[in-house]
Amino acid sequence: MPPRSTSPAPAPAPEQVTTPTPENAPPSAVPAGRTRTGDVTVRSEREQKKVVRRGFRHVAKAVREQPGMFTLAVLGSSLYGAMTVASAYVIGGITERLVLPSFERGSVTAGALWLATLAILGVAVLKIVGIIGRRLFAGIMSFRLQAEYRRRVTGQYLRLPLSWHQRHPTGQLLSNANSDVEASWFFVAPLPFACGAIVMVVITVVALFLTDPLLAVVGLVVFPLVFLANAVYSQVMSPRMARAQQLRAEVSEIAHESFDAALVVKTLGREAAETERFGVRADELRDGLVAVGRVRGLFDPMMEALPNLGTLAVLLVGADQVATGSTNAGDLVSIAYLFTLLALPIRAIGWVLADLPRALAGYDRVAPVLAAEGETPHGPDAAAGGPTGAGVGVRAVDFGHTDADGRTNRVLHGVTFDVEAGRTVAVVGPTGSGKSTLAGLLVRLVDPHSGEVLLDGVDVRSLREGEVSTQAAFVAQGTFLFDDTVRGNITLGADIGDDEVHAALRVAAAEDFVDRLPEGLDTRVGERGASLSGGQRQRLALARAVVRRPRLLVMDDATSAVDPSVEARILDALRSTDQPATVVVVAYRQATISLADEVVWIDRGRLVARGSHAELLAQVPGYARLVQAYQPPDAVTAAEPEPAGAQA
Repeated sequence: MPPRSTSPAPAPAPEQVTTPTPENAPPSAVPAGRTRTGDVTVRSEREQKKVVRRGFRHVAKAVREQPGMFTLAVLGSSLYGAMTVASAYVIGGITERLVLPSFERGSVTAGALWLATLAILGVAVLKIVGIIGRRLFAGIMSFRLQAEYRRRVTGQYLRLPLSWHQRHPTGQLLSNANSDVEASWFFVAPLPFACGAIVMVVITVVALFLTDPLLAVVGLVVFPLVFLANAVYSQVMSPRMARAQQLRAEVSEIAHESFDAALVVKTLGREAAETERFGVRADELRDGLVAVGRVRGLFDPMMEALPNLGTLAVLLVGADQVATGSTNAGDLVSIAYLFTLLALPIRAIGWVLADLPRALAGYDRVAPVLAAEGETPHGPDAAAGGPTGAGVGVRAVDFGHTDADGRTNRVLHGVTFDVEAGRTVAVVGPTGSGKSTLAGLLVRLVDPHSGEVLLDGVDVRSLREGEVSTQAAFVAQGTFLFDDTVRGNITLGADIGDDEVHAALRVAAAEDFVDRLPEGLDTRVGERGASLSGGQRQRLALARAVVRRPRLLVMDDATSAVDPSVEARILDALRSTDQPATVVVVAYRQATISLADEVVWIDRGRLVARGSHAELLAQVPGYARLVQAYQPPDAVTAAEPEPAGAQA
């Protein structure tokens, strides 16, 4: 059968659709909502002015998420606040009714001392109960929110398509799920204390005005100053916290890249360069956190000093009033003690307001992940199923990769072909021709921009969720093994017996080496399969796919690290199983390609020809050049005559 040519003319260069953002563009030139590497999200002045308002909306969101724990924590905090106010009046009452009269009489009764002791102890016990309730339930609320949002973020990662992941660095995604989520709800721990402090302040203000209106006015002058200082602090701190959070993500990103590419870094001697690259970002993060610390270093002493200034003003004015007889000593002690106790609750309010800029900076990085669209849609159809391989159809498929800046690189152009059920097809083409992209489309890792991918005649986009993964399996070019046992890496937690695992290992030509491992199936392979060779890792990955008995098996150069003889055994075993699958294999080696029933030749994203290996080898020059480039030169030395004198 002659090869079927579909595009004899040279393919055009990949199309580019660009909306570039210059690397050296000033902040004002960056579009709204766009970020640049090494920079932070640009905020308008109007956004910065809304920090306090947004902060209170964020607080309300936390309360709506955990209303039960918040209510219990606030009740505990309110009990603490009420008992704090009560303790001031107990101290004032004891001063007025016990301490001063005892000085006048020169003696005190045992009953009076017992009553005073019981009053102080009763208030103290209730304060302890309030503190325990406040801290316990506030901690539960904080950690529940963090756990819930980590689950939401990671769940969203699993739902979003690979095209979304390709546009976002792994280090940034790790930061979103960890430090950004933690920062988003860091303010929750002191929040109930602050709410209880508000209750305490209200009770205190009422009590102060009932006791002595003048002293109350003198002392309460500090409250507007406290809230003014917090408002200014939020405006100043917000951009600094946003920058610090961005730099945390960048440091995490660089570290992840360096660790992930440790083999490349070491073999090429790039340790110093990677250390310097990490050090530059780490220094920027240090400077950013120092800038945050400077602002907090100015703010915290101010917040601590303001209530003390109020107490000092009350004592100065109150002492004069006591001297003139307009206020008694007990009332002055109660009011001064109240202001002393108010220092900590006011600081609690300050803690919440101080943490809000950091919380908003973290949540602003988490919210886009939760709101990200592009989830793979599913239809209502079920896969046909059956004991034989699946029929595959590709109809006029176009696809392009879109980067974070919106540029689209067209990879596939109008690709059309069919694979009959139970047959083995090799996809061959030069580097960058779109073979791996096509393999991902067949198992719906991504969807085509136009055209259809059919499984048993049904568009995979119309299948129910999970249907494609039950019918098809994919063995990627880069093998990934978990730090688990051989059994765990093959079953991935599924209920699969050891007999089925061994059967899959036999098909993957891996049973012999697994049996020689120290603990067989229970041998741990290390992170990314570090204790195994490249060929052994590939065979375990193939067994992982085969054990699920897929009707379609797609292998993206998945046997490149095994010997040709082992590869032939694997492909023969796949064909001779009791339920042979349809196999689509991306391959380069002639030994692999020659085992396929048919070869699909792709060049520059277009399907150029189809046919048997022999037909394409004879009639398509580009195919012949690529395939024969991997063949060793013919051994002709033995056939040549020996030079004269060779046996001398």
